[in-house]
Amino acid sequence: MKKLVLIAALLFLACDSPTLQSPNIILFLVDDMGWQDTSVPFWTEKTEFNRRYHTPNMERLAAEGMKFTQAYAYSVCSPTRISLMTGISAARHRVTNWTLRKNQTVDRPDDIIQPPDWNVNGLSPTANIEKSIHATPLPAILREHGYFTIHVGKAHLAAMETPCADPLGCGFDVNIAGHAAGAPGSYHGERNFGNHPDGSWRDPWGVPGMAKYHGQEINLTEVLTREALTAIDTSRASGKPFFLYMSHYTVHTPIEADRRYFQKYLDAGLDTIEARYASMVEGMDKSLGDLMDYLDANDLADNTAILFMSDNGGLSVHGRGGEANTHNRPLSSGKGSAHEGGIREPMLVKWPGVVKAASVCDDYLIVDDFFPSILEMAGIEDPQIVQSVDGESFIPMLRQSGSTATDRALYWHMPNIWGPRGPGIGPSSTVRYQNWKLIYYHREQMFELFDIEADIGEQANLADINPEKQRELATMLSAYLRSVDAQMPIDKRTGQQVPWPDEVRNED
Repeated sequence: MKKLVLIAALLFLACDSPTLQSPNIILFLVDDMGWQDTSVPFWTEKTEFNRRYHTPNMERLAAEGMKFTQAYAYSVCSPTRISLMTGISAARHRVTNWTLRKNQTVDRPDDIIQPPDWNVNGLSPTANIEKSIHATPLPAILREHGYFTIHVGKAHLAAMETPCADPLGCGFDVNIAGHAAGAPGSYHGERNFGNHPDGSWRDPWGVPGMAKYHGQEINLTEVLTREALTAIDTSRASGKPFFLYMSHYTVHTPIEADRRYFQKYLDAGLDTIEARYASMVEGMDKSLGDLMDYLDANDLADNTAILFMSDNGGLSVHGRGGEANTHNRPLSSGKGSAHEGGIREPMLVKWPGVVKAASVCDDYLIVDDFFPSILEMAGIEDPQIVQSVDGESFIPMLRQSGSTATDRALYWHMPNIWGPRGPGIGPSSTVRYQNWKLIYYHREQMFELFDIEADIGEQANLADINPEKQRELATMLSAYLRSVDAQMPIDKRTGQQVPWPDEVRNED
């Protein structure tokens, strides 16, 4: 009888306890990391960039999990991060550029285009913050269902003086170094990570909460990794499964050397800026390896899923060594661009017992999909949320049992003035459907049409050659934008809203 009672109690715990039935989850997000900033080849062949960068732990993760060759984000950081945390597309949530100060836009002035009044205040868990998207954030849901939620590194989810400027306001139990700004003043401890010489906070770029490392010869990436491991120890003491959002500031500017690896890249013949950049990439990879080593050493690896992703394409239009707009080849352009170099990302997933080792998925997906996928990983069904979710779970791809890409279109929308001009950079709306991709430029009211499978570098604009396909995709894109009530900019020349894509007719 006692044995039956014990068995019944164990079965009850197995069904009720998130610790026993839910995996730990690490979402490892890198800032501004391009598709080619790794020794892992995400194309059909190894490139000069894959030979340049040294990322053995990404190679290790790819060998133990699944590599996604067509994973997409948005072209700048805050839109991606909001979609990641909510499952909402950028066109719908309207955080279409990067956020910083409350009620202040970061759009640059333009002679032709006036950006719309977009959600400059970012994500809000409450409905009373103007110019924000009210949504139930991912970590809040996970915490409600028994997870210990940890934020480490860059947040950039909301403007200063709003609830999600501090990740604790978005459902995290622990926040390490996250705040409203999207970049550090410095990666070097000797420079107090961008804070004042006396250690006080420098508005807005000083990294908060890391004073105990000020003055030390240590890199921010290493500091964040150490603090993440300490936070995992805390979660283990709680008896709960953990969700670690390891959101690195690197490889965002300032491009500063990680001194542990810098000299080797100089010796390899890279210019100073590119040697610094490569050292930052390797420092990021060392962080990934440290986390994986910790999981192995503490018998956590078999019950921990790791998802690796970047928030937008690699910086290339300015601030880099060498020729601009070439740092993501064979992809065209880089950060801020609707071309592939601005939106296609390195993505890896390890989930022991579910994902086949050394597997590859060539189906496309978008960052919105992380929200429902992580909830499904955690075993959370029908969460109580306020938003409409656009993302679709990629768990069928992980299990190799199906695909969300079969008859699905992906959409991007950025009616904003981000920065300097370059290929694909400027206010635009985009659709990817099967192998076809159409970009509609708001300023010029013109189109680019590419066959991505045949022309991954987006060199041949087929809009004039294939007007039927251009019109088909313009109709699809317009229907979507209208369905989510997407904002369009104003054309200063007419004082009117820029036409929808299906309202523009190219001259034959």
